[in-house]
Amino acid sequence: MTGNEAFDSIVVGGGHNGLAAAAYLAKAGQRVLVLEKLEHAGGAAVSARAFDGVAARLSRYSYLVSLLPQQVIDDLGLRIRLARRRFSSYTPDPSHPGRGLLIDNGDAASTAASFAAIGAPEGEAAAFDSFYASCRKLTKALWPTMTAPLQTRSEARTLAAAAGATEAWEAVMERPIGDAIAGALQHDLVRGTVLTDALIGTFARAGDRDLQQNICFLYHLIGGGTGDWDVPIGGMGAVSGELERAARDAGATVLTGAEVTAVDAAGRVGYRRAGRQHEATASWVLANVAPAVLHRLRAPRDASDGGPSNPNHAREGAQVKVNLLLTRLPRLLDQSVRPEAAFGGTFHVNESWEQLDKAYLTAESGSVPEPLPCEIYCHSLADPSILSQELQAAGAHTVTVFGLHVPDRLITDENNDARRAELQAAVLRSLNAVLAEPIEPLIMTAPDGSPCIETKTTLDIQRAVGMPRGNIFHGGLDWPFVEDGTPLDSPARRWGVATRDERILLCGSGARRGGAVSAIGGHNAAMAVLEMARGS
Repeated sequence: MTGNEAFDSIVVGGGHNGLAAAAYLAKAGQRVLVLEKLEHAGGAAVSARAFDGVAARLSRYSYLVSLLPQQVIDDLGLRIRLARRRFSSYTPDPSHPGRGLLIDNGDAASTAASFAAIGAPEGEAAAFDSFYASCRKLTKALWPTMTAPLQTRSEARTLAAAAGATEAWEAVMERPIGDAIAGALQHDLVRGTVLTDALIGTFARAGDRDLQQNICFLYHLIGGGTGDWDVPIGGMGAVSGELERAARDAGATVLTGAEVTAVDAAGRVGYRRAGRQHEATASWVLANVAPAVLHRLRAPRDASDGGPSNPNHAREGAQVKVNLLLTRLPRLLDQSVRPEAAFGGTFHVNESWEQLDKAYLTAESGSVPEPLPCEIYCHSLADPSILSQELQAAGAHTVTVFGLHVPDRLITDENNDARRAELQAAVLRSLNAVLAEPIEPLIMTAPDGSPCIETKTTLDIQRAVGMPRGNIFHGGLDWPFVEDGTPLDSPARRWGVATRDERILLCGSGARRGGAVSAIGGHNAAMAVLEMARGS
């Protein structure tokens, strides 16, 4: 492709949101170009053979699906299968690792017995169920608004009231979620199990007044209106692969190995591919990169322009990610729970209410928390197809670990290698604290003799997939509505994808209602472009 070619829309970044936007626009008859820096599309929603010579395709950066609307699947004809997990979570008791709380979606009596086994007060299981039932009233009311023009706060609150969710609105939208959790539940471990939903990828405390933890909590519960998190069959790459297929089948041009170097308000996009500089133009440019990255790409910029207009977009990431391939699942200290059940949902480690707060304070002071709060996901239990037949027969399993409260401020260019090793060791110590055997001997060895474990710091994530400061949401999350009085006088503003330039739109996780593997940012940007195209 040579320079100065004209398109209706150019998508900067071939992650899953950009592919969704391209598919919608191409299906509507637009000439669309997608430019992806990496040698493959999909961004962070990819599967890869992380270990040389080992036939296991891991979902390397993003693991589960909750926020992908069925509407998008249907609109684009995506051939995607999702597996529902029977077990919601398992959380060992740090004061007594030989027992733990197992939330079994298929057995209410067993779940109630698990509450009693950890010493939770009578009625705690019912209070837990009631808390989430109240939240579901709110999420079911708001979920349909995620792929519609933005509501104002008053309009969203009216929807919640009509659904009988006024109490949940107050708990989630108006005061720190920690107040609601502490008011509804008494047991430290039960409180911590709930609080984790407010902290994934977000460096916050339960009682923070800016309510970032509340927004994170809402996004973890709003998917489908129910908050179920499902396993994508074939790995996360199957999701982005289907979106790429839909975009290409609709006629979009998807170029990989094409690094965008500049974007301007006139719709000109410069990019480098195969050692040559190119330029293309379009009526609209859709930025499927973090707002901070778009800021760097904009040209020309005023010297006084200090960064993205939304300060939320500068928030740091706060996690370490570890992928492992095990010869088998490890045995637990809690002999009452089968490993297949504990690893069958989200396995919480060192995530009691007290531990989470202590970990935050330790990280805020500049140190790695000890013990490190961790969450474990075992993709291969729900979907063994990501493993070769030989690995399946041998009983191997993938384990991915998400370590909380590891803010990017702890990582520098100078200490990254040492910090990565420190964090990996902290993760393994945290896991071993609840296992009946050390996990290290169970880590499979690749043909070259190296252990099948990889650890990604926030800086590693930034370097690999371009997420500034390793923030998996491209920056802090925003409420899925706007404050009363916010201008909604253009399609881009109404759909929550506006930038300061009329012809440049956000279409990734940095858009309002972005975050996670959802394609919502891509859908909403495409709807705004099509609305503008009809009016032009």
